[in-house]
Amino acid sequence: MAVRIRLKRMGKVRTPFYRIVVCDSRTKRDGRVIEEIGTYNPKAEPSVIHVDSERAQHWLGVGAQPSTPVAAILKLTGDWQKHKGETVTPTLKVAEPRRDKTEIFNEALKESHREPRSEAVTKKAAKPDKGADKDAEKGAEKSAEKGAEKSAEKSAEKSADSKADEVQRADKDHAEQASGSADDTGKTADSGEQAKSED
Repeated sequence: MAVRIRLKRMGKVRTPFYRIVVCDSRTKRDGRVIEEIGTYNPKAEPSVIHVDSERAQHWLGVGAQPSTPVAAILKLTGDWQKHKGETVTPTLKVAEPRRDKTEIFNEALKESHREPRSEAVTKKAAKPDKGADKDAEKGAEKSAEKGAEKSAEKSAEKSADSKADEVQRADKDHAEQASGSADDTGKTADSGEQAKSED
């Protein structure tokens, strides 16, 4: 049985993700495997490669043949050089570790609580004299009181007028309904008499 180390495709359309697997050379690409020894994600920047070096060395030692893409991956991780007995100089790029979300949040929070670094662009309006302010306030209070009294009187008059209008409308509606019902009863009696005379 010829054993191969190759890639097994996983993931969605246009987002491939591979597992580095040991399998029989006669099985299909995504078929049954003997062992999974690593993963390869080409879409990440830089590509993410994880290989179990001990298991890779074991399978290379017992005669498993790597496919061309897997051989390139093993050269990047340095496992191929170990197998051949050469000096190991791995050229695998490692992504910088991501910052913790709480750290980013705390940093933004500190910046939002800082005092402004420069003065305001618009200048503040000049304040008038204090004596003039007091006179203006007293005048405003008196005019506000007078306006409130007038508006209260007007609203009382309006509410009284509206109530009277509502009462008149209700009386008219009631009278119309009463006259309409008397007409209806007369019609039914007449129609009953006409039906008897026809018989």
